[in-house]
Amino acid sequence: MAPKVSDAGKSISITSISKIVKRDGRVVDFDQEKITSAIMKAARAVGGSNKEEAERLTRVVAAVAARNDRIPAVEEIQDAVEEVLIHKDLQKTAAAYVLYREKHRKVREETVPHVRLESRLSVNALKVLQRRYLKRDDDGYIIETPDQMFRRVARSIAAVDKMYKGDVATSEEEFYEMMSGLEFLPNSPTLMNAGVKEELGLSACYVLPVPDSLVGIFDALKYQALIHQGGGGTGFSFSRLRPKGDGVSSSKGVASGPVSFMKIFDASTAVIKAGGRRRGANMAVLRVDHPDIEEFIDVKRTRGVLENFNISVGVTNEFMGAVLKNKDYALINPRTKLIVKKIKAREMWSRLVESAWLTGDPGLIFLDEINKCNKIIESEIEATNPCGEQPLLPFESCVLGSINLVRMVEKREIDWDKLRKTVWRGLHFLENVVDANKLPLKEVEGVTKANRRVGLGVMGWAEVLMLLGVPYDSGEALRLAGKVMAFVQKEAFAASQDLGKKRGSFPNFSKSVWRKKCKALRNVAMTTIAPTGTLSILASCSSGIEPCFGLSFVREVMEGTRLREVNAAFEKISREEKFYSEKLMAQLARTGSVKRLRIPKKFKKIFVTAREISPEWHVRMQAAFQKYTDNAVSKTINLPKNAKVRDVERAFLLAYKLRCKGITVFRDGCKGKQVLYAGKMPSEFAGGCPGRECEH
Repeated sequence: MAPKVSDAGKSISITSISKIVKRDGRVVDFDQEKITSAIMKAARAVGGSNKEEAERLTRVVAAVAARNDRIPAVEEIQDAVEEVLIHKDLQKTAAAYVLYREKHRKVREETVPHVRLESRLSVNALKVLQRRYLKRDDDGYIIETPDQMFRRVARSIAAVDKMYKGDVATSEEEFYEMMSGLEFLPNSPTLMNAGVKEELGLSACYVLPVPDSLVGIFDALKYQALIHQGGGGTGFSFSRLRPKGDGVSSSKGVASGPVSFMKIFDASTAVIKAGGRRRGANMAVLRVDHPDIEEFIDVKRTRGVLENFNISVGVTNEFMGAVLKNKDYALINPRTKLIVKKIKAREMWSRLVESAWLTGDPGLIFLDEINKCNKIIESEIEATNPCGEQPLLPFESCVLGSINLVRMVEKREIDWDKLRKTVWRGLHFLENVVDANKLPLKEVEGVTKANRRVGLGVMGWAEVLMLLGVPYDSGEALRLAGKVMAFVQKEAFAASQDLGKKRGSFPNFSKSVWRKKCKALRNVAMTTIAPTGTLSILASCSSGIEPCFGLSFVREVMEGTRLREVNAAFEKISREEKFYSEKLMAQLARTGSVKRLRIPKKFKKIFVTAREISPEWHVRMQAAFQKYTDNAVSKTINLPKNAKVRDVERAFLLAYKLRCKGITVFRDGCKGKQVLYAGKMPSEFAGGCPGRECEH
């Protein structure tokens, strides 16, 4: 068994590791003196100087770094130093070490020759690229640089222009420039598979139907496995399955119900690590009028159940009306279409809200609002992708990409011309991905290419507000959100119209509402707000439209990689406004928030963190973006640990009132294991996006 911090160093000698991997890929001897020296320097910075203690801690670090049974990289050694210092409650030394490490990173950037791209990538970005995205040979060795990765993707996607007699060389350079400039990044499967293994698929989001038959259920299970292999995430509606205890004529037995089958899908996901590089993610939706809805709502109250699933209740306007008017509503057997029983809507509502408060699940999917915005006539959307931002028809997939809004800010103002250019290029890129995509199922390929749905979104919103001096929880922030997203939507629509005139409209154009509104359109939908997950790490910005979880925090991604992040906008502004100090940064590393730090009062309002923002402002921000988003918005309503059940209820009701398409709440600590931690780092973590499992 791999050693833990708590027992490492007791009987494990320094020989627990003998080699390390340098940043340039070379394997060299492990020099324990370098670690001891670094710990000593950090200790001296806060008044300590015990060399014996530093040497003992070095032995613990070596043991912890050896826990993965492979040669650790130098960054993993440094991560282990941070982990050991924090676990041993040496908070001041740990904070000093973080600053020491950051100083050395900056020195390397200034003194070591870098290619143009690598000099802009953070240590965390490089770590994620090495673990997940960079091309490897048959023996597992990395054989490309980040710059080469972006060139590979740009070349592969630009090649589609040949089909339409376009300028491939110009498109390649435009795609390369916006990716390597960290202005736009496509979803993870495209970065991983384009130009390498396109047959695994380039889409992030899929929805698969689950019919009410044993053959149909296990077909869906097989399809899920194929999609996860390529790095995609899957959404399912289990609402068509007959309820537990219902008759099964073929076997003369009784049905086990949707939740029992969900557990099989969950087990399959645990076995198949998506794309060979990350765990798969799923969304399960069950209609609120399904007879098994109570079991579904309560399922995650048992720890360890359905760990590879986010779950959402598909609520209807009829149900919400019954809740507001305190009326009964009917549970209906999906097989017979008969009413099983009627119950008080508020009783079910209270149960749902309490489970969301307790565990972070279920979220809500507003089915009527989603289908009101469904552009394909006489079709029904029943489910979304794992994080809820992409409602899709059965067997439909979608490619996503996000614009880094931080790169659209010049001299504390939004550069609208640059944003317009990036929207057009980003839409062109995603449109090409639809053709480059070799989807794993012919049914998925048929629906996907008939609709050509894409999702162009944004990330880095929190830093943009900071750079503009606008508090996240303010009316001005909501106004600006509407202005930015309305601009993105308008330009994306114009770009799709232009492509429609040149390449032809999407095949289902005649079956869509667009046929009466425009002459040509290349894509049924153009915009989505995704959570951006690891993409925001690559771009060194905040996730999607989320506020910053903390100004200094620890994030775990990729099944165990721990990344400490310090908000770049805070450091930039604190230096420019002359209140920066190393002591301040050390305090920030311990707390994650400026709430109790001595900085000018106006900046305390600007540098507010997710848990310091009331649920109402979270929901209003989501609604402000949803108003100008074709598909949907991924947004976690972060709540402090001491939030009440009524806070969750108010957030859910406000989301319904403001016509959001879905909502997810996440109360700090509700899952036991989570993705982001501010301040002191706990000993256990879980992978994914903030609050939910994520396929991006």
